[in-house]
Amino acid sequence: MYELVVLSGKGGTGKTSIVGAFSALASDKVLCDADVDAADLHLLLSPRKISHHEFRAGHKALINPDLCTSCGECLDRCRYGAISDRFEVDELQCEGCGVCVHFCPFGAIEFPENHCGEWYISETRFGPLVHARLGIAEENSGKLVTLIRREARRIAEEKKLAGIITDGPPGIGCPVIASLGGASAVLVVTEPTVSGLHDLDRVGSLANHFQVPVSVCVNKADLHWETAHAIESLCREKGADFAGHLPFDPSFTRAQLEGKTLIEYEDGDGAARTAVLKLWEHMRALLKAR
Repeated sequence: MYELVVLSGKGGTGKTSIVGAFSALASDKVLCDADVDAADLHLLLSPRKISHHEFRAGHKALINPDLCTSCGECLDRCRYGAISDRFEVDELQCEGCGVCVHFCPFGAIEFPENHCGEWYISETRFGPLVHARLGIAEENSGKLVTLIRREARRIAEEKKLAGIITDGPPGIGCPVIASLGGASAVLVVTEPTVSGLHDLDRVGSLANHFQVPVSVCVNKADLHWETAHAIESLCREKGADFAGHLPFDPSFTRAQLEGKTLIEYEDGDGAARTAVLKLWEHMRALLKAR
């Protein structure tokens, strides 16, 4: 069973649009939206939620006023300024370190697990989708990514499906690291800009560190062919697979506005549709070879 993770060193490169197109082209798969901080694959796939689960991780202090004697021990020891003079905890300031809980002489501070968000199993017109929504300013996104990837794998194994296509988060932070481990291949979607080239180098190095094979495609390549060809040359120099160029095409945006993938929206032999078809055939051949 394969897992293809689609990443981008920065946001806005067109990663989710490409995953949406792959969703329409691939068969016998589970879809996973691992961009839990700003999930948007559901906007293209209109999922019907089958199950809804709370995501809990980390802890927040909570002072019980019936047991608190206002001794000031917690106030003196908190290094984050999360406890007020009225011995109330500011949830936004509390880092969940547990120092106040440990040192409270009267056991007046509770330490419940934090409700950070929700995750879902849904059905779409292209098959099962596992996705999530992290709460505003909440942490532990890496843990949530690991959870939904594990659930996607469970569904794929249970239904004896061929693989998983994962829409990963942008950047190189904790959620990206959590989305990489154990993947069969990574497709990095970049754009022909200086920042695109820089961030591609960073996310490519990260994938190499975890020994996950890297393929690269340049979206909106015709906006600046010089940089697009420079990215292709960089891939050749570093031994990364270059999967191709995609043209800039307003059809991507028009399809999004209608809640469709490019494959569903565009008829005939449009340049973008043809390029995406070639990209998918390229990735499918690589996944079969591995």
